[in-house]
Amino acid sequence: MSGGHEFTACRIDLQGQSLRLYYADAKGSPYASFARLRTSLASEKKRLVFAMNAGMFHPDKKPVGLLVIEGRELAPVNRSPGVGNFFIEPNGVFLIDESGARVIETMDYRNLSPSLATQSGPLLVHRGLIPSSAAFGVNSRSRHVRNGVCVPEPGVAVFVISSEAVTFREFALYFRDVLGCGEALYLDGSISSLYFPHLQRADAHAQLGPMFAVVE
Repeated sequence: MSGGHEFTACRIDLQGQSLRLYYADAKGSPYASFARLRTSLASEKKRLVFAMNAGMFHPDKKPVGLLVIEGRELAPVNRSPGVGNFFIEPNGVFLIDESGARVIETMDYRNLSPSLATQSGPLLVHRGLIPSSAAFGVNSRSRHVRNGVCVPEPGVAVFVISSEAVTFREFALYFRDVLGCGEALYLDGSISSLYFPHLQRADAHAQLGPMFAVVE
């Protein structure tokens, strides 16, 4: 809990668990829901143990920004200006490469070869600070159930979803003050979803884009 608000934080041990990104099946059809992803994995005798939406996308489900799955770049990095949460500065990338997992500012994403990467925005915490953008203002009226990710220590990724509608600032404070993250990335708002049977959680949103998943 932080500031009177409740959050669900899922800690993933990247050494002992296989964190992946999923977007579309072999025919190029987006999975769009945890249920469809789970069914697809079951056909391969694999079990979905955790999933969360992994970044913003267009109405046709195509990613707004960078998406790298199993070392293959499916969508390029997006440094263009625009309107909407994705374009609130600073924009960021969550990635895993030979150096491990981390969250970085998009402008620093150069000459890297990640095995997994997704771009979103804005960064909730950057260099230990909450952004000064008006979107993070104390009096903001923008409230949504929100989700995001950070890497509080090497080899660990923490995925967070709020239990109720919160502002950007309230969400960011949880990452900075409770999780101790110096960098944290916002993933999305109104479609924020979690699949985690351990907590009896299987959100049924059917309009998802890329998804993080842990598979056994």
